[in-house]
Order: sequence, then structure tokens, then C-alpha cells
Amino acid sequence: MRSEAELIAGCASGNPAAQQELYDRFAGRMLVLCLRYARSQMEAEDALQEGFIKVFQAIRKFRGESKLQTWITRIMINSSLNIQRKKLYMLPMVDVDHAPLQETEEVHLAGIHLDDLIAMVQQLPDGCRLVFNLFAVEGYSHREIADMLKISEGTSKSQYNRARMLLQSKLAGHEKIVNLYGKESI
Repeated sequence: MRSEAELIAGCASGNPAAQQELYDRFAGRMLVLCLRYARSQMEAEDALQEGFIKVFQAIRKFRGESKLQTWITRIMINSSLNIQRKKLYMLPMVDVDHAPLQETEEVHLAGIHLDDLIAMVQQLPDGCRLVFNLFAVEGYSHREIADMLKISEGTSKSQYNRARMLLQSKLAGHEKIVNLYGKESI
């Protein structure tokens, strides 16, 4: 196994073995990331492929100011967002300035399998899914999300609030199923 510096140098020089090793090292984690933004496995795989093409094209420019995984993650998020942006013009987001935000609520996820949680997130409407991932998972502010998606900050907040309410409803339904049967079954 090559060091990160050797891997970067190999990929920058176009070495197929280094590119394969980089892909093998990061593809699994990046597919999970892409799945959070996608509607389906195929759409996530498209984002992953687009992302790795960009990684291999831009790796010569990698300056090492962050970890390689952080840099690749950012590229995968952008690739996933690019695919979603193409669809957003068809799905208007409603700006709700007075959406009730319940910042103190906690959601407990014990007993929920990661695949089930990803499936729940994938079922969210496109705008809600994007904003939820960017805010709750990636840690962007609503201002940053508004700039990225070219929406208002209020729209970002309302989409996040709607996503939370929808997920809480799905989680409550999941909990009822678990309690009814004594095990998880969706």
C-alpha cells in the first residue's frame, strides 16, 4: 500500500495502478456520501463516477492544505449537487419565512440500520434532501446553502425544517413497527 503522497504523485502522473488504489481506498465511503444526496443507487453511482473523474483530472492541483479524504469529499458533494441542481429547476422550493424551527428536539437513532436511515433520507423531496444533507450532515450554514443552491436563506431553513418533520414522522413509524414486532422490520 502506497503512502498518501505516493498515491497522489502516482495519480498525478496518470499511473492506472495508483488511480485504482485511490479509488479502492475511498470509493466505499464516497458512495455512502453520494447515496445521501441521490434518489437511487444508480444516481449515486453516477455522482461517484463523475466525482472520481474530477478527482483524477484535478489531482495535480491538490496542494495538501487539507487531508486527501476531505478534498475528495468536497468534490463528491459538488458532483452530487451538480446532478441534483439539474433537477431543481423543475421542482420549485417554497420559501416559508415563519417556519417553526424546533432546535432543542433530539432524535434517537438506536436500533435503526444505516441502510434504513439512508433509504428514509432518499425518500425526502429533492430540496429537503439536499438541504438536510448540507446542513445536518455536512455542517454548512443556511447562508452557505442558500449560496450553493441559489435559493434564499429562508427557503433553506424551511426545507430543513420540513425534512426534519418528515424524517421524524418516518422514524416514529419505524419505532412503532419495532415495538409492534419486537424487532426491526420496515
